[in-house]
This record gives sequence, C-alpha cells and structure tokens, in this order.
Amino acid sequence: MSYQSTLAEPPMLRLRPALQGAVAILPLCLAVLPWGILAGSMAIQSGLTGAEGLGMSAIVFAGASQLVAMGMIKSGAGLLAILVTTFFVTAQHFLYGLRLRECIAPLPLRWRILLAFLLTDELFALTGNHSPARFNRWYALGAGLAFYLCWFFATLLGVVAASSASNLDSYGLDFSIAATFIAIVVPMIRNLPVLACVLTALVLSIGLHHYQVPGALIITTVAAMLVGLLCSRGHR
Repeated sequence: MSYQSTLAEPPMLRLRPALQGAVAILPLCLAVLPWGILAGSMAIQSGLTGAEGLGMSAIVFAGASQLVAMGMIKSGAGLLAILVTTFFVTAQHFLYGLRLRECIAPLPLRWRILLAFLLTDELFALTGNHSPARFNRWYALGAGLAFYLCWFFATLLGVVAASSASNLDSYGLDFSIAATFIAIVVPMIRNLPVLACVLTALVLSIGLHHYQVPGALIITTVAAMLVGLLCSRGHR
C-alpha cells in the first residue's frame, strides 16, 4: 500500500486494529503494573524528583534499563558505566528491529520513528512473528500506545506511593519482572537456538549473581546472544 493510499483509509480500518492491539497487550499491561510501581518508587529512592522519574519513563520507556540505571545512580556509578550497562541491557532491541525491518521499512519515516520508540519486549512478543503481509501498523500502534500509557501510569503510582510508603522494593514487586519475561519468553521457545539462548541466560544469571561477579548482567546478555547465534548457524 502506498503512502498516498494510507491517507484515504476509512477510520474503521485504523480504529479496529488499534483497539485489537490494545486488547491483545492488556494482560501484559496488567503484569507490568507492579514493575512500573517499583520503577517509580526507585526513582525517588535513587534521589530523582518525581518529575524526573516520570520523565525517565516518558522518554526512556525501557523498564529494565530504567531499573538498572536507577540502581546504579543510587550506588553512585558514573555516567559512562550507566550508559554502557544500559546499552547492553537493551541490546536485544537491535535484533527486534532487524526482525521487523521488512515489515516497517516501507512505512513513512514518522511511522518508523514512532514504532521504533514504542518497540518493547511486550510489543515484539505480539508482532515479532508477523509477516509483512500480516503486519498492521495500526495494530502495532494501538498495542504500543496502550502499553506506554500503562507504564507511565504505573510509574506515577510508584512515585506517589514512595512519598507515603517507604521501601516498596521490600514488598516483592520485582517478582513481576521475572513473571513478565517468563510469560514473554516461554511461548517463543520453539527451536533449539532459542532454547540454548534461554538456558544460557538462566544458568549464567543465577551463577554469576550467586558469586557476585562484576558486570554479570552484561556477561550474561552477550553470552546468551552468542550461544543463540552459534546454535542457529549450526542448526541450519
């Protein structure tokens, strides 16, 4: 479909798939609420103001990176260390972009920028297996915006709660992080390379955390991706 023809799309051809996308991602929105609350409270605990914490969620929009960055800010880490760590934490988005490139490349620049900003693990879980013929930008937009608003609202709740209840991180809210990624990853284990990648990440994350190895997160991320890549080449 050409860019000119998209201007004449009937409203229902935009609204219906957008609503379908929003509904489809709703379970993941609910699962991420405790995670967002934790992120908001950690922003206050790390010394950020409420506005700065909300601004991070609005601009960065990457839960794992935000939690890692705020933990490093709280511990007094330098800017370079924070940037390098968060870069590797979000490295999987390069792979997401490559996987969706065939679907998104034909779209106008403004669409590519918008969908790139909204691309999260959760959105990729919904659209990552779509072929170019099946991919619907309005569906992706609806799902992405719904998740974005949910994450911002959850962060707001965390910022407000941090002013009335201390140490929210002691309530086990961080379990929602593991639960969310389990729900995303398990259905995607359909072949040996993915299984090898997941098992590598699981074993290394537990082992390196147990022995308090510096840079454990980066080591685990890079090693799991390399194992997955090597297995995919040998599996052909």
